[in-house]
Amino acid sequence: MTTTPSPLPVAPPAHRWRAPAAACTTVVLWASAFVSIRSAGEAYSPGALALGRLLAGTLVLGAILIVRREGLPRRGAWPGIITSGVLWFGLYMVALNWGEQEVDAGTAAMLVNIGPILIALLGARMLGEGLPRRLLLGMGVSFAGAVVVGLAMSGHGGSSVLGVALCLLAAVAYAAGVVSQKPALAHGSSLQINTFGCLIGAVACLPFTGVLVSEAADAPLSATLNMVYLGVFPTALAFTTWGYALARTTAGKMGATTYAVPALVVGMAWVLLDEVPTPLGIVGGVLCLAGVAVSRSRQQTGPTRGNPTRPVEGSRHDEECQAERT
Repeated sequence: MTTTPSPLPVAPPAHRWRAPAAACTTVVLWASAFVSIRSAGEAYSPGALALGRLLAGTLVLGAILIVRREGLPRRGAWPGIITSGVLWFGLYMVALNWGEQEVDAGTAAMLVNIGPILIALLGARMLGEGLPRRLLLGMGVSFAGAVVVGLAMSGHGGSSVLGVALCLLAAVAYAAGVVSQKPALAHGSSLQINTFGCLIGAVACLPFTGVLVSEAADAPLSATLNMVYLGVFPTALAFTTWGYALARTTAGKMGATTYAVPALVVGMAWVLLDEVPTPLGIVGGVLCLAGVAVSRSRQQTGPTRGNPTRPVEGSRHDEECQAERT
């Protein structure tokens, strides 16, 4: 059943940089998560790593929520909070951690990057957002880039059927979580929605408590610090900035923005892990960024013939938001 899309908040001209800045912050931090997961995953199993990350994120978000005295979100937010908490914060993280142990990095990257396509389709079906041509074109270019990056990253190891299924499950959980979170943001702040979503995800992962305690006793300090980093920055901070930006644009556009992640991972692995990218990887990264630029670009519309008057600045944002939903 298609729901009527709620109006997007209209920011004053002086504040319109905030949503793009929030989206960029999210993308950079999520890209850094791949480097940290690679390190922490050597000492922690998938479920334990997800639980530790979510516990750290919940503590940070909860502390900020208390300091800001934001309290509980309104009743209408809870269906989306619960759904995104279980699917995105919980199931997605466990499935992705597990899947990357069963398939090579390139295969995982290609499979998980089905997620933004599913977000656009679900957003059109469930939220009535529509599928603008620029968004579809940009996503097509970015997905091609993700495939190229995946081929460049692929190792010589085999990919199990279980690993492929887990990565596909992660992509579906990610997409469903994003689309379910979008309506919740109309009933609460990004901080509220993500604090309780993270808490619900942690509760869903509590069966891994014993494993986490056991593995933490033997894990090197670097792996534990990487797990804490994952909870504080790619989870607590990045999910909050994601929610802020998502409340101010469509789910499809935000999903397309995450196609910048593979390109950034290539660069970060080069700088932080001394993994020199192949020419194929560089080409794929450029395609990913080009596709994001296309999907985020605005339709250029000139003045109507016979009416050369330029539209007033205050109405341009309203027209763009309306165009995204039609």
